[in-house]
Amino acid sequence: MTGTPPQLIAVEEFFADPVFSHASISPDGTRIAYLAPEHGRPNVWVRGIDEEHEDAVCVTNDARRGIKSYYWCDDPRWLLYLQDVDGNEDWHLHRVDLDAPGEPAVDLTPLPPGLRVFAVDPGKPAPGDVLVWMNRRPEAIDVFRIDVATGEVQLHLEQPEPGGTVLLDRDGEPAFWAVLADDGACEFSAIDPETGRKRLLRRVGGPEHPHGLPLQMVTPDGTGLLVGAYQDSDDLRLVRIDRATGAETAVAAVAGHSLCTAGLAGPGALPSTVFTSRRTGEVIAARFVGDRPRIEVLDPHFAEVHAALSALSDGVLHSVSSDETEQRWVATFIHDRDPGATWFYDHGTGESRLLFRPHPQLNPADLAPMAAVSFPARDGLPLTAFLTLPVGVAPQDLPLVLLVHGGPWFHDTWSYHPTVQFLANRGYAVLQVNFRGSTGYGKRHLTAAIGEFAGKMHDDLVDAADWAVARGYADPGRIAIAGGSYGGYAALVGATATPDYFAAAVDYVGISNLANFMRTLPPFTRPAMTNSWYRYVGDPEDPAQEADMLARSPVTMVERIRTPLLVAQGADDVRVIQEESVNIVEPLRARGVPVEHLVAAGEGHGFEHPENQVLLHRAIERHFAEHLGGGRG
Repeated sequence: MTGTPPQLIAVEEFFADPVFSHASISPDGTRIAYLAPEHGRPNVWVRGIDEEHEDAVCVTNDARRGIKSYYWCDDPRWLLYLQDVDGNEDWHLHRVDLDAPGEPAVDLTPLPPGLRVFAVDPGKPAPGDVLVWMNRRPEAIDVFRIDVATGEVQLHLEQPEPGGTVLLDRDGEPAFWAVLADDGACEFSAIDPETGRKRLLRRVGGPEHPHGLPLQMVTPDGTGLLVGAYQDSDDLRLVRIDRATGAETAVAAVAGHSLCTAGLAGPGALPSTVFTSRRTGEVIAARFVGDRPRIEVLDPHFAEVHAALSALSDGVLHSVSSDETEQRWVATFIHDRDPGATWFYDHGTGESRLLFRPHPQLNPADLAPMAAVSFPARDGLPLTAFLTLPVGVAPQDLPLVLLVHGGPWFHDTWSYHPTVQFLANRGYAVLQVNFRGSTGYGKRHLTAAIGEFAGKMHDDLVDAADWAVARGYADPGRIAIAGGSYGGYAALVGATATPDYFAAAVDYVGISNLANFMRTLPPFTRPAMTNSWYRYVGDPEDPAQEADMLARSPVTMVERIRTPLLVAQGADDVRVIQEESVNIVEPLRARGVPVEHLVAAGEGHGFEHPENQVLLHRAIERHFAEHLGGGRG
C-alpha cells in the first residue's frame, strides 16, 4: 500500500515504559493491580474495581530497576513481587503491606549473591503460605514454604537427586518425579504418597525437547501430569500422562499446529501457553502457533467468556485473570499495531470497559501491519516468517532488516514488536524468520538444527532475504542483519560466514565464542543443557567437539569481517559475558574496520531501562542510515 508515510515517531515513544501494563484482578474481585511508572520506573499500583488511576495507590517503591512480576496473595493484606539487582538475574521475592504501602518492602528470600528464586506458587499449600523454588544449595533447586505474614522460611521439599524435579500436587505434596536421563530422554515416575517410592511411567523425547518437556503441570486432582509432547505427530500437543497407568491422552491437539511454548520463557510478560481456572486449577484453554496465535478452548464456562472477550478486540488473547467466582475478568490482547489493550469484563452483567492502552502515545494507524509469509529453504524445509513493510511507501526495492530472534529455541509470532515498528517507521522493511531450530513449527523443523549452527540455520536466513529480493520487496545491496542473544550470534555469523551479503550488522548481547559461552554459564544451568546446547552444538570439554564449535564461532573468523558492525552489551550480563563482545570489537578496531561498541551499565542480558533502549536504537538508526541508506531520519 502506498500513500503518505506517517509522521516520524520519536524513538522515545517506541521504547518508553508502558503507561499501564500487567493488570490482574484480586481473588475477591474487588481490586485491580497493574504496573505504572513511579520513581521513574515501573511499580505496582492497586485500585478499586470501579476506580480510575487517579484513585490508585502505588504500593511498591523501586527506583532502581523497576518491577516486572508480582503476585496476589490469598490474604488481601499482602502482595508479592520479584526483583534482581541490575540485571544479574539473582531474583528475590519481596512482600509489601497493602495496608501500609509506604513502608519498605520485606525481602522474604535474603539469599547470598549467585543464588536466586526460580519460581513462586502463591496458591498452595495452605492459606497464608507461599511455595518458593530457590537454590540455597547452589546446584540444587529445592522447595521452601514461606509464611508471608511472618517471613518464616521452612524447607518444604529437598530435591533428592541432582538433575531431577519433584512435581507437586495442588496440596503441595509430591506426585511425580521428572528427571533427564543420560541419553536425553525425559523420565516421569509416579511417587507413592505413602512410601515415597518412584514408579516409572513414561520415557519421552530427546532433542525435540531442548528445554525438557514443556509445562509439567500436575492436574488439580493429582491423578495426571500435563506436558507438551509430540506423541505420534510432528505437532506438539497438550498431553495428559495418567499417574496410575502412564497412559497418554491428548487434551488439546490441532493438526498442522504446535502448542505455543514461547510464554514459558517469560511467564507474565509473554503470552500464556495455557490458561487455568482460578477456581479449580484446571486448564481451560491452550495456545497454538499459527499465522496468528490460535486459542483452543477446553472449558464450557470459559468458552462463553472467551466468546465475549473476543468481541472486544480484533487481536488475540494474551492473558487473563479472574476472581475466584470466575465472573469478573481482566483480559489483555496481542495485536501488531495496538499492543496490550486491557479490558475489564463482568460475565454476570455483561459489562465491559477498556481499562487502558499501555502506549497511548502511539496511533495504531501510524504503525505497520505484520503479515505471515512462507517459502521453502534451499533444501526444501518449509519456513514461516513475518514481514512488516513501512506504511505509505511503495513495497519495492526497500532497505531490508533481517531481525533474528534469540534462543534459538524460541519463535517469532504475530504481535507488536517495538524494534520492528521503529524500523518500519524509519522506512525499512523488516523480516523475522522462524529458521530451523525455532520452536512452534514441529519436531522435524526443530531438530533440523542439530549440528547446523553457522550452517543451515544461517542458510535459512539468507534464503529468507533472497526470497524478499526475488519478490521485489528488498534491494539486494541494502540488506542488514540484526538480533539479540542467539540473534546477535546470527548477526556475527552473517558478518563472518557471508561477509559480502550484508551491508550492515547489529549484534545485541550476542555470542561470539560458543565454547566460552557454554563454559561461563552459571553451574546450575548445565544439567538442563543435554538436549539443547550439548546436543545441538557440542561439548566444549571434548577436544574434537570444541574444535567444531570454534569453527562455528565468529571469534575465530573475525578477520573476515568487512561488514560495518554495531555491538551492544549489558555490563552485568551473566549469560553472555562482556568478553563475548570485547573479543570481536578489539580485533576489528585494530584492523580499522568500522565498529561501534555500546556497554550499558546496570543492564544484564537485554536492556530493561528505557533510556538504554533509546540509546541503542538511536545508534541503530545512525548505523543503518549510514550503511543502508533510504531510511527516514
